[in-house]
Amino acid sequence: MKHTLIPVILSGGSGTRLWPLSRQQYPKQLLPLVNRYSLLQETVRRLDGLEDISVQPPIIVSNEEYRFVIAEQLRVLGKTGKIILEPYGRNTAPALTVAALAAIQGEDDPILLVMPSDHIITDISAFQTAVHKGISLAESGMLVTFGITPDSPETGYGYIQYGTVLHEPGTFRISRFVEKPDLATAQNYLEEGSYLWNSGMFMMRASIWLAAINICRRDILEACRIAWQPDKVDGDFYRIDKNTFAACPSDSIDYAVMEPLSAHPDTLPPGAIIPLSAGWSDIGAWDALWRTLPKDESGNVTRGDVQLHACHDTLVFSENRLVACIGVENMVIVETPDAILVAHQGRTQEVKHIVDLLKQRNRPEISSHRKIYRPWGWYDSIDTGERFQVKRIVVNPGAALSLQMHHHRAEHWIVVRGTARVTKAEETFLVSENESTYIPLGTPHRLENPGRVPLEMIEVQSGSYLGEDDIVRFEDKYGRKEN
Repeated sequence: MKHTLIPVILSGGSGTRLWPLSRQQYPKQLLPLVNRYSLLQETVRRLDGLEDISVQPPIIVSNEEYRFVIAEQLRVLGKTGKIILEPYGRNTAPALTVAALAAIQGEDDPILLVMPSDHIITDISAFQTAVHKGISLAESGMLVTFGITPDSPETGYGYIQYGTVLHEPGTFRISRFVEKPDLATAQNYLEEGSYLWNSGMFMMRASIWLAAINICRRDILEACRIAWQPDKVDGDFYRIDKNTFAACPSDSIDYAVMEPLSAHPDTLPPGAIIPLSAGWSDIGAWDALWRTLPKDESGNVTRGDVQLHACHDTLVFSENRLVACIGVENMVIVETPDAILVAHQGRTQEVKHIVDLLKQRNRPEISSHRKIYRPWGWYDSIDTGERFQVKRIVVNPGAALSLQMHHHRAEHWIVVRGTARVTKAEETFLVSENESTYIPLGTPHRLENPGRVPLEMIEVQSGSYLGEDDIVRFEDKYGRKEN
């Protein structure tokens, strides 16, 4: 018998401790930190080849800002999915509740595998073996979680103590959840041997989760029932009602349901935990990424245009320029086009203090990269000055910018590669490689790529105000009211 499994991927986090690569508008789960796939894509691919289980397209719960990038990353994988957009972040319990409501269709009551989108698992075989163990437990009505076998006294994770052995080998009842410990307590947990790191991954039937959240946090369930509107579809996206979801309480899966399990065995579904040793990391900071990635003979991790001399145990990422290091040890150096981070390995958790400082000063580097992704492609602001800005623009095949105009700027477009279809006022024409056109201030215009290769062009803006909010949008195939 094939079991039906729906991955539920939670993708709302901002990952600020991996600044400057991770930004509010393009967080770590959307970045290719380990290989050519993003962490989100790796999470989706993690169940490929799972035998004897019918894995359905994923449900991804995210927010508005990431919607087009997530849809594009699924498309690149050749996969589809149901992308649910939260108007406000309300933590993981409401996110899973909405996903469970979306998963139940008529008589269907699938098993849900809940996974954060920003974790790394290197041993896929071990992970899939654990998923197989969890299937029978979830089928029987249990709430299942996966605990990571600890290899150090980690103080940055919560812990779960397991109790008696269940009928499935390598599965246990949950004894208790404990908060992030101090170092001495974490060492005791490691030596005691029955404590596992809390991975944030869960498995259960959709109906079992809804029954449990109804007992523990009926206010969350009722708010989600009102806000979830299955017929409110916008292209690839399902939108949660903004006004009613605003009243939904915020709580995590752990606090709302999993922690009360052992205290209320007569009223709540039973809880189970499966130990997992699969090369897991939540990549909470740069030092965690350094520990995860392959290293050279001196313990260094590099990416991009990097040259090292007499360096040890150092991570260096370069996105834009040559980075040369001499005699550095235990360091993290991350270069992007608009920011550079230099930190000691032992203090990478303190990146959040820099992020807070940037927020206080309203610095744009906290929210967005110089390279900005849009549903039609992306642009990179390569130079700017008084009354001018130069952008490199790439438009995907078949994509189009909105029909729009600007009150304060004119634009010159030079095609570098491909062919552009340009609408300027009442006129529509083609612009080929090494040709250009001019869009006067106040003129309605649209840029399209009718070809089969990416359209690359240089845009020179000139005017008294060059902000992205100077857009009057008339038509947009992506349904955007903003950028």
